[in-house]
Amino acid sequence: MAISTFMRKELKYMLSMDQYERLLEEIHKYMIPDKFCVGGKDYGIYNLYYDTPDDYLIRTSLEKPYYKEKIRLRSYFSPAKQDDKVFLEIKKKVGGVVTKRRVTLTLAESDAYMTNHTKPVDLSKYLQKQIFSELDVFMNTYHDIQPKQYISYQRSAFFGKDDPDFRLTFDRQLTERRYDLSLGLPSYGAQIIAPNQRLMEVKIAGAMPIWLAKKMSELEIYKISFSKYGTAYHRFIKNQLFEQRRSAIVKSSRIMQTINPANLLKVYQKGNF
Repeated sequence: MAISTFMRKELKYMLSMDQYERLLEEIHKYMIPDKFCVGGKDYGIYNLYYDTPDDYLIRTSLEKPYYKEKIRLRSYFSPAKQDDKVFLEIKKKVGGVVTKRRVTLTLAESDAYMTNHTKPVDLSKYLQKQIFSELDVFMNTYHDIQPKQYISYQRSAFFGKDDPDFRLTFDRQLTERRYDLSLGLPSYGAQIIAPNQRLMEVKIAGAMPIWLAKKMSELEIYKISFSKYGTAYHRFIKNQLFEQRRSAIVKSSRIMQTINPANLLKVYQKGNF
């Protein structure tokens, strides 16, 4: 069972295709593709976010508190099989610094743990026990947690030639759904960003490289606040409000259709309105 811990800043930018292509020319001078970008192609990332029935975690996150946390299940296969490896991650953000701790499980093991807290048999290593202790605290704090959001995307990733801790990613085809919540199903749903956009994330432990800062300034690429889960949740709320308004209009229309115009005229003539 592999375990990973990350601590870094994550800065986000939304690029047009022209900005993306021109920045990519500079990136190739200083960075190398991720090992998963075989033949220069991007790769898929498939996520399942967990939340409370009233969406407490994402609602709190959108308020931009000093401290926030979330839990998600990630796969690099779609659809994932029961014996495929997946990553159960706790991600926390404190004052702009992101910490991510994760354990590697099979999809079957993750389902067992998220459903009834059944842990894998192999917990002999200290770090395994430590991270599962954190997971237990999270699960006990949000005891009614459940799958709430599916999000997938295609990613191109790069590492610094001289600084492997410096990472830069480009995401496209951001796909979301709030139904069929399983990594065992294929990727389908609504698109979050336009086909000609790329979401760039700069992941750094220290300062941003000067060459990158200069090139982004030249291309007028500016930092934004963007959350994949948050954007999907906003879309969900917007659709709910639209459906409520539509239902109210349809109901009002049906009521008006049942009223006899002759009766309305009599009421008007008598002044009883």
